[in-house]
Amino acid sequence: MTARIPARPRGRTLRARLLVLITAVLVAVCAVMALTTVFAQRAYLLGNLDDQLNDAAEHSVGGAALRPADPDDLTFLNERGHPAGMLAARLDTDGRILDAAVVSRDAAPRALTSAQRTSLAGVAVDGSAYTRTVPGLGTYRVTALNASGIRVLTGLPMDDVLDTIGGLVEVEAAVAAVGLTLAGCVCAVVIRRQLRPLGRVAATAVEVSRAPLGRGEVTGLTRVPEQDTDPGTEAGQVGAALNRMIDHVEASLAERRRSEERTRRFLADASHELRTPLASIAGYAELMNRGAGRIEPVLAWRRVSAESARMTGLVEDLLLLARLDEGRPLHSAEVDLARLVAEAVWDARAAGGEHVWQLELRLDAPALVVGDEARLHQVVANVLINARVHTPVGTAVVASVESTDTHHVIRVRDNGPGIPPGLLPAVFERFTRADTSRARSSGAEGGSGLGLAVAAAITTAHDGRIDATSAPGRTEFTIRLPAAPETAGLPTPLACRGTASA
Repeated sequence: MTARIPARPRGRTLRARLLVLITAVLVAVCAVMALTTVFAQRAYLLGNLDDQLNDAAEHSVGGAALRPADPDDLTFLNERGHPAGMLAARLDTDGRILDAAVVSRDAAPRALTSAQRTSLAGVAVDGSAYTRTVPGLGTYRVTALNASGIRVLTGLPMDDVLDTIGGLVEVEAAVAAVGLTLAGCVCAVVIRRQLRPLGRVAATAVEVSRAPLGRGEVTGLTRVPEQDTDPGTEAGQVGAALNRMIDHVEASLAERRRSEERTRRFLADASHELRTPLASIAGYAELMNRGAGRIEPVLAWRRVSAESARMTGLVEDLLLLARLDEGRPLHSAEVDLARLVAEAVWDARAAGGEHVWQLELRLDAPALVVGDEARLHQVVANVLINARVHTPVGTAVVASVESTDTHHVIRVRDNGPGIPPGLLPAVFERFTRADTSRARSSGAEGGSGLGLAVAAAITTAHDGRIDATSAPGRTEFTIRLPAAPETAGLPTPLACRGTASA
């Protein structure tokens, strides 16, 4: 399993994209602010100019009204107080220009040319302000008023307004350029510092991706430094998630390696266990075929049958474990644990009369469970066989049954030498043997190391649990099985309490 992560971190690309995005946002904000300021200032200046234009137009109409008999008289432009550049024109009833002139600085008003008059044509006599470009004079704000039949067009230059707005635009552009440059530099520094942990996280991911994970080498994988796993930051969350993923990868690969080791050990042990009876059967068969007189045929056949039975039991145990590993359902029926344990104890007594067997039933109601009676009997029998095989003659083995609110508990304890502490955690693993530590009774048969593993697998298949505790002089196996729902409210039989010894 190899992580597909780019060999080169993408931090620079992300920094560039963030910087471009932030710069674009800042440019947009500055542009909006600048345009808003320019339009607001332009509206303000135009409003002031329009007020001045209205005053100048009323003053011009008032001056023209002094000579109503002369429709093209512009002598009122000679009066003082008119701003330089102001133009005025007399209009006929159709709005055509009769005469037009512009006020000059320190000179008499100058008549407008025909081209200049043409640019002023079409202005409605309604007091509204219009913007016109007059050749040779520039841009003007003009309006036309009618007072008692006297129509006068008045215009004021917009040069001051346009110069002010142009200067404002230049200043804002310069300020925006400087501000954007400074903001871009600051953003670049901040983004670089903020994305530095993300770069270290990416470097860690790249280093992990180069590890030989496919070969199961999972030790010493690089982790993201603790400083880059702060859950309060986005980069820290990514770093913490990467560390958790690396932990899961290591745990998964370690479990796979342990599984492979268990499989190899299982195959080796199974091969060894099967080879021993097969070798015995082959040897006795060869002797019988040769007609060797040193061994009786009956004895040979007995040994062949014994080894065949041993091999058959081993194969059946292996098949049962395989079926349980696959989760195949077991036969389900109501089982009385008290009766089952009693039968198992009597069977154990018949097979090992040199031990002291005791049965204790601490029940106020039938100990009923739902499960496969044959398999549950096998669980108890295997635990009792384990106690018989691995304890010396005269050892007392006590099997008891008791109940809680939700479970029925079977306990099997003995006063033998106990299980070595180093072996106890693996006592329910397959092909685990205690021959070297727990003394056997003389003549006891050897086990394959599958009895307790089968018991644990069957118990787990019944939603139960089996545990073992051991100390010199006391070893106890505890089997917990969920009680059947139908047990509530049943009468208490008299035979369910007491102690029996054999």
